[in-house]
Amino acid sequence: MSKIAVISAILEEPQSCQLKFNQVISSFKGIIKGRMGIPFEEDGISVISITVVGELDEINSLTGKLGNIDNVYVKTSVSKKEI
Repeated sequence: MSKIAVISAILEEPQSCQLKFNQVISSFKGIIKGRMGIPFEEDGISVISITVVGELDEINSLTGKLGNIDNVYVKTSVSKKEI
């Protein structure tokens, strides 16, 4: 069964990690339902929120791959309800 989750990511020094971040996101485009990014250019930080619907293994895989990128900090909230 699928679950809904929100992945929150903070990119410190986005110019150094944004390309890899976007490549990982693109490889999971099948489960991504929405994305919102807020750049804090003066502080050198970007905040990104990604809404996903998928199997828990897929969500965990995406979260893990994003978290392994240097200067990317990730947290995920997963719904208890299965859809």
